Amino acid sequence: MEEVNGIRSGATGYCGQAPADQVSFPAATHEIQDLESPEFPQQEVILHGYLGSRTDLSKNLSFVPLLSKDLSHSIQVVSSAGPLPEQTHIGPGHFIHEKLKSLDSNTPVVIKGLLKVRRGTTSKDLGEVKKIKAQEVVLLDVQPLNHFPKDIIVTPETVFPPEQRHLQVRQDRRIRDALVFRAKVAAMCRGVLGNELNFTELETPLLFKSTPEGAREFIVPTRRKGLAYALPQSPQQFKQILMGSGISRYYQIARCFRDEDLRADRQPEFTQLDLEMSFASGQDVMTCMEVLIRKLWQGLLGIELPNSFSRMTYQQAMAEFGSDKPDVRLGMPFHRVGHLLPADLIRMISPLIEPIVEVMVFRLGENDTDPAATRIFINKFLGSPEGLPFNANPDGGPGIFVYDTKKPMQGLGPFGFEAAEEIERLLEPEPGDLIVLQARKNEAFHGDSTHLGNLRLALHKAAVAEGRVPAPKGFKPLWITDFPLFSPSSASASEPGQGGAAGLASTHHPFTSPKSADVDLLLTDPTKVIGDHYDLVMNGVELGGGSRRIHNAEMQRFIMESVLKMTPDRVREFSHLLEVLRAGCPPHAGIALGFDRLVAVMLGRESVRDVIAFPKSGRGEDVLMKSPSEMSEEVLKAYHLQLRNEE
Repeated sequence: MEEVNGIRSGATGYCGQAPADQVSFPAATHEIQDLESPEFPQQEVILHGYLGSRTDLSKNLSFVPLLSKDLSHSIQVVSSAGPLPEQTHIGPGHFIHEKLKSLDSNTPVVIKGLLKVRRGTTSKDLGEVKKIKAQEVVLLDVQPLNHFPKDIIVTPETVFPPEQRHLQVRQDRRIRDALVFRAKVAAMCRGVLGNELNFTELETPLLFKSTPEGAREFIVPTRRKGLAYALPQSPQQFKQILMGSGISRYYQIARCFRDEDLRADRQPEFTQLDLEMSFASGQDVMTCMEVLIRKLWQGLLGIELPNSFSRMTYQQAMAEFGSDKPDVRLGMPFHRVGHLLPADLIRMISPLIEPIVEVMVFRLGENDTDPAATRIFINKFLGSPEGLPFNANPDGGPGIFVYDTKKPMQGLGPFGFEAAEEIERLLEPEPGDLIVLQARKNEAFHGDSTHLGNLRLALHKAAVAEGRVPAPKGFKPLWITDFPLFSPSSASASEPGQGGAAGLASTHHPFTSPKSADVDLLLTDPTKVIGDHYDLVMNGVELGGGSRRIHNAEMQRFIMESVLKMTPDRVREFSHLLEVLRAGCPPHAGIALGFDRLVAVMLGRESVRDVIAFPKSGRGEDVLMKSPSEMSEEVLKAYHLQLRNEE
């Protein structure tokens, strides 16, 4: 078995020879992880894997771990320059020994050897790699399948950049485990939905057309002049069409695309667990999702979730926690106290006229906390980059008070006697607790959070980082319901909405049905209409959202034309859907879960990038593949495109 060696480090050629391409090699007789028990004494084996770091005890004796193909296990290979067992007929032992010593760590190889019982080992596992301790392999032959270059330095401390994503994944067990876990989640979703809940998995097209659903789209030009596809924001319209096509229960694990501002839980292309049910209500959808989520948590995490998930309206979530996706594990609900406070105190914390003022209490420890330590913490936070935006709030910065029994009126003097007494009754503070006041405009809630809601999360995160409070544990699923059907829109909005002239945009999408009791409000005050919309939240993360859909063509057209005031051209972009609804489409409802976020929450990861094989950067770039890439003049010409010079 000859090895062809080319010039590897700084190579500009191969000494006049074509590079070696080892494509012929024997199949493995065993997987390394299967050799844990000593059931194969003196058996000849062929193993595939990667060489680890070699230890040379002498010139003629070496030990090297052979890592399994998935890098989870290793077995010790013993190589010596002495004679090989007679039955092998491979060649001189010193030739094989020198061959092994010429190979670098991380080289993919085929090892032929003889299993031998390993005695008296006390060696520990190699970090996250589990050692096979019952047996070792006496080397009979080694065949390199490629070479690992000397210019790539690999140590336990090496941190590879995103440009070397392949090495990131190879060297980081957490990434590989997350990708394997992701595959298990997908398999279980298919099993539960397809086999137990009778959903049908169907694929929908990726080449769609541009329609004003709400988010910015990616456009795909064609060689037909003036014509372009759009990548789907979601399969929303296709799945509604399926409901009018006699498919009663649909699902797919779908790829979706949105050209939007990136955050830790957003990617320009992402995966969505999408489903829809005909002759169904939102309650039917929520029941199915609770079955699926409970089975995922129990089957993959060994955690039992409640048989019925808690529910909270959008108004309640925003009023009590300042967020439409509250992490209820943290506690710290808000209370409106503006009616209790002296006017001069309100003027101190806000320039607003007759604002709403809310209060929360933040406890920095399970037992009494030194008020001085609380003051140090809050002063440090408010002076940090994370805290500065709260002081710059145009509605007024937070009013900060430390409950201190050694101070007059426990440090609540500015409240006045009556208000201080009521605050103590309401919040039941303990020494060292932080009491926070925050003013906001006296108007209906819209959007996904308030300033106090964001401050609540930022304070808790800072306290956890300093070890002042423990990180929250466990899982708390929660349905948020009864969202406003419409939200104010503006030219500066981060998403284009439906482009109507009414100053409104659909909070979810324009196909969400209003609550039956609010239909008449569409004529008089659309801003007060509640949508039959529901979000599934887990630990402060929105796993997904859904709604009962409009299944009546006249209602759908009325909302587009008369409420959102979309132009006739924009309405015509939905003519295909209106035609489906007109053809006797049954009532239907559905939901879409962010699959990447689902996996990240199950694993406790901060970002969806941690559970995606090839994530985009914060600028939406794949720095390994160097995409997006510039278009050449030839490509621009083929697609009838011309770049516009912007001054």
